Amino acid sequence: MRSFRLVFCFGALLLCLFLSAACETPTTSTTPSGPASVQLSDLQQIVPGMTFPSEVKINHANNNLDIIDFDGRFFLVFRTAPNHFASPEVDLYVVSSKDQKTWDFEAKVHVGSDLREPRFFAWKDKLTLYFTQLGAKSTAFEPGKTYRIERQSQGAWTSPALVFDTGFLVWRFKEHNGTPILIGYEGGENIYNFSGKPLLVYLKTTEDGKTWKPLNPDRPVVLKSGASETDIAFDNDGNLFAVARNEAGDEDGFGSKICTAPKTDITKWTCKKDLKKYDSPLVFAHKGEIYLIGRKNMTATGNFDLQMDNKGLDHAQKFAEYSADYWVRPKRCSLWYLRKETLTIEHLKELPSKGDTCFPSAVQRGENRFLIYNYSSPVDGPDISWNDGQKGETHIYSIMLDLLPPTPK
Repeated sequence: MRSFRLVFCFGALLLCLFLSAACETPTTSTTPSGPASVQLSDLQQIVPGMTFPSEVKINHANNNLDIIDFDGRFFLVFRTAPNHFASPEVDLYVVSSKDQKTWDFEAKVHVGSDLREPRFFAWKDKLTLYFTQLGAKSTAFEPGKTYRIERQSQGAWTSPALVFDTGFLVWRFKEHNGTPILIGYEGGENIYNFSGKPLLVYLKTTEDGKTWKPLNPDRPVVLKSGASETDIAFDNDGNLFAVARNEAGDEDGFGSKICTAPKTDITKWTCKKDLKKYDSPLVFAHKGEIYLIGRKNMTATGNFDLQMDNKGLDHAQKFAEYSADYWVRPKRCSLWYLRKETLTIEHLKELPSKGDTCFPSAVQRGENRFLIYNYSSPVDGPDISWNDGQKGETHIYSIMLDLLPPTPK
């Protein structure tokens, strides 16, 4: 009888342990672990500074850029112009390198008007560069047409081919579960013409690397608001997180929108407002956590939205007030952490930068290491305002970013 009781009790114990384990909620990447510890290497000036091929003519302002690893080489594209503003003297140059010291000429684009948002897209065995042609007036933002050129061989690229002709701007390319994703927007002219019309953010995909269609035909627009520049990343569970620059403003005010979408439908976004404006957002994931590199406004709060709701100002007047204040403040390009459970942004570290700065691009160089290219007013110069920086020279720099396990408390 005693043996039976022992066997019964032991069996009951095993059953309880089994049921407990079966009912236990599994730990997933959505469990917040906090940001990594950040380390930066020494800064390296790339443009001007490196010895480029004779075909490359460097002007005073060097800013909009992108980088990519492709076919054993490192590629850089950048805009060079008299200053930050639209000009008929703008050139886009593409160069490549094995060591980022000796550079080879790849391509030059010149159309007699402004060129911006150069973005590399690598798909299968092809490397393509997308770029947008804008107007030539320094006082206007005139979204035009988006073109693509494709690399055939060293220094040989196709002629520009039209991709979008409706003012649609390509912001970034990502790949998720083998699917290419284009993040872009249209309605950029509405930011400055105070028409009250919204901007539209899209997710698109491609099957041939050339023509693009909605990622979800039932929901081609993922965000209809005052948001323009938008970037996305995915956590380890496949959930989407996004940061969108809400410069034009809407019923939420001005600044940014921090958004998420479930892995079951990454086009179904829900968003939370943020009073800061993270210009030129670059969003990326590392070990399930989400990070952002974007422009920082160097004020006590860092906010773009100054919350003048009780001043009796209409929407256009608020935009004018907020923009005027923003333009005369110094800036930094900074690394931020996106806390997934609250959709809030936390500042981690400023990258060496000042004045007119922040159009970052990154490639991963190891488990915890990222190579960052960015532009800035001379980092060894005075800490000038963003407005003054846009009138002067800007350089392109590189820096290595290490995201290491958090330092134990």
